[in-house]
Amino acid sequence: MAAYHDSDGADGRKVPAQDAPPPPAELVALARAYGVDTRYPGAGGQTVGARTLVAVLGALGVAAGSPEEVREALERHRAEQRERLLPPCVVVRQGRRTALDVPADARLHVELEDGGSWELSRGHSHWLPADLPLGRHTLTAESNSRKERSALIVAPQQLPRLPGRSWGFLTQLYSVLSDRSWGMGDLGDLAELAQWAGAELGAGFVQLNPLHQALPPTPGTPSDPSPYRPSSRRFADPVHLRIEAVPEYAYLTAAQRTETDDLVHRAARLRDEVLAHDGLVDRDAVWALKREALQLLHEVPRGPGRQAGYEAFQRREGEWLRRHALWNAIAEVHGADWHHWPKGLRHPNGPQIDQAAKELEPSVEFHRWLAWQVDQQLAAAQRAARDAGMPVGLVHDLAVGVHPDGADAWALQDVLAGGISTGAPPDAFNAHGQDWGLPPWRPDALAKAGYAPYAELLRAAARHAGALRIDHVMGLFRLWWVPEGHPPTEGAYVRYDAEAMLGVLALEAHRAGTAVIGEDLGTVEPGVREELAARGILGTSVLWFERDWQSDGGILPPDRWRPGCLATLTTHDLPSTAARLSGEHVELRHRLGLLARPLAEEQQEAADELAAWRAELTALGLLAPDEPLSMPALYRFLGRTPAELVGVWLPDLVGDPRPQNLPGTWDQYPNWRLPVADGTGAPVTLERLAAAPTARLLGRLLAAAQPPSPPTARTP
Repeated sequence: MAAYHDSDGADGRKVPAQDAPPPPAELVALARAYGVDTRYPGAGGQTVGARTLVAVLGALGVAAGSPEEVREALERHRAEQRERLLPPCVVVRQGRRTALDVPADARLHVELEDGGSWELSRGHSHWLPADLPLGRHTLTAESNSRKERSALIVAPQQLPRLPGRSWGFLTQLYSVLSDRSWGMGDLGDLAELAQWAGAELGAGFVQLNPLHQALPPTPGTPSDPSPYRPSSRRFADPVHLRIEAVPEYAYLTAAQRTETDDLVHRAARLRDEVLAHDGLVDRDAVWALKREALQLLHEVPRGPGRQAGYEAFQRREGEWLRRHALWNAIAEVHGADWHHWPKGLRHPNGPQIDQAAKELEPSVEFHRWLAWQVDQQLAAAQRAARDAGMPVGLVHDLAVGVHPDGADAWALQDVLAGGISTGAPPDAFNAHGQDWGLPPWRPDALAKAGYAPYAELLRAAARHAGALRIDHVMGLFRLWWVPEGHPPTEGAYVRYDAEAMLGVLALEAHRAGTAVIGEDLGTVEPGVREELAARGILGTSVLWFERDWQSDGGILPPDRWRPGCLATLTTHDLPSTAARLSGEHVELRHRLGLLARPLAEEQQEAADELAAWRAELTALGLLAPDEPLSMPALYRFLGRTPAELVGVWLPDLVGDPRPQNLPGTWDQYPNWRLPVADGTGAPVTLERLAAAPTARLLGRLLAAAQPPSPPTARTP
């Protein structure tokens, strides 16, 4: 049986993917049938090689390694399409009649989630009415002797809108230490930050890094500090807990209090080390101390009210919580990579799972309790923000994926693509492409599951949020799949049902009353931003990237910015404002060997950019002719835009020149471990941040800033 090998030349040498012959027509047809793009944008358009298509189809459960397998798979797919009465899941928008491709004699019946039902008359059975209630229902189709059931999701046409224009802070919580935190910022610090920013400055929101649970460290291997490669997106990390805010802290016995006081003193020493010059956040050291304290608190008896609340939490979280707690308990015994666990434990329904759950019940219970504590403190932080007058409050961040060895990858392996990593194809900024090491959703498995795993993830993320930021929101439309063993250049885009992904998002956001912000920076295919805007999803606009690309590429005037966006000067992956203004960002990349051109050229380009901005702000009256370019002037510019949200990078208050993350580095730079510091590199506590003169200056400036009103038409 012949097999496809597009990377071997006639003499056995490897052939670059872009130089390989195009894949056979039948393989291309099969790939397209399963939503796999066979070309991607590039110089003249790039063709995806046969080897990549075979690997991607294999991850979708389709054998395509030979012409015979391809023909069989195509015939099987076409037969399934012909014989099926209903799609695996139907997602519609309320207010629109929706046509269904079902036999003319089919009878349709809808079972509503509240127990009611709709019987649709035979004459109109191929239409779903526009007035179906919002929710997750069940659709049944009957034709002759056949009967099929599918999930039916009725979504609102629009996502919730923000209560109005506002400004707020963007922050990485771990980096904001107070005089009370245990070596990294925690949920108590978050509540303090929100109360101060809302009540004193009139800020409307605080946007955070993902608080997802990290993969735990193993002996000799520290945990991954990146909040964008977590073990679980479903549950927040208990390392963020404020120990003293756990209610049982007040009821420790004398002996327990003595042990806890010792931990408090050790935590103070750890905090002092982080706050020393050039100190770094040590997440694993913080967790080691907090875990000891939390184990003591877990031993404290709960009153009947607290116990009832805990049991209600467990009922609400259900199977997700059971699997999450069990994974953490097993990982403590067998390590944090479930691929190397005993065979009977490698699947949540494995033959040894029930026995492991019984044997490890004390540990499982502890991790259930930890999840409850974090949920309570997240709720308290959002209440503090709203009580301080914030119209939005907390803006939580949903990472694009999870670590392949972690809890979610184990619990959700039936709906994630094994042997695949998400990333990005080669582009003008990275000729080698990107591999993020995150397994993607399988679009076919998600549909068969009625999008329930995705919906539950969104529901949890939005529960204590006034708005939800979705990292790489373009992934709701397509993701770049990189097969294991392939370089990022040898990947392919896999399509998702965007109508379904957006519909589920709209329903969950509507139920939570949560607005949504999409991170849509980078390469975005045509039509995506327009579709997101039409559904009410805000975009992200960074000042340095907003150019008039339809004309000369010059600076885009503030009145031409899109209103539906979060406007910022920077993000966690970009240079801080202080570094931009000083040129330190170029120097840093030069020191680390990351520049693609000579230093002098990069410095000149940066200087020219600053000169252009100074001229623009002077022309707009935001700078005096003899005034140097400054951070407040740049924020005044953002205030002139119609953006619904204006985000202030919290370290800008004290002139911190360092980025929190420097893409392209691993151990060369302390990514995700830097406390907020001033221009000299000296860490700054939350208390000192609150006293920074720049804070009140920016608060007054942005509170007063209003975009100019559009001109009104004159009556002749």
